Amino acid sequence: MVPKPGTDGSKGEIFVVYDGECPFCSRFVMLYRIRQNVGRVHLIDARDSDHPMVREISSKGLDLNNGMAVKWDGRFYYGSDALHVLAMLGSEQGIFSRINQMLFARRGLAKLIYPSMVAGRKLTLRMLGRPPIANV
Repeated sequence: MVPKPGTDGSKGEIFVVYDGECPFCSRFVMLYRIRQNVGRVHLIDARDSDHPMVREISSKGLDLNNGMAVKWDGRFYYGSDALHVLAMLGSEQGIFSRINQMLFARRGLAKLIYPSMVAGRKLTLRMLGRPPIANV
């Protein structure tokens, strides 16, 4: 279950940590519309190992090569759970947002689809000659 914005006293900030060198990840976060339902959105490149959020995620043992991470309302979401949260917070405007909600608003479907998305991302990065993310 996704909490309501600001239930931990925050001002509705969300941190989305994704692979900035992955063409799919970069496009996804740029197209996704969550600003309407959440306050400030912080898009963080997982390859920036000096960023405190990247270090915090790595300290939790979450491998950013195997999934994106979202911190919202004081809680971390990883992999398919991160996509599920984004789908629940996303706008219903635009075809991209509607498709994402159809696929990822259902937690079970998100968990089923996500591994093939990660595999496709890894294959694409390998084909582009881009190295894995150096986890801190």
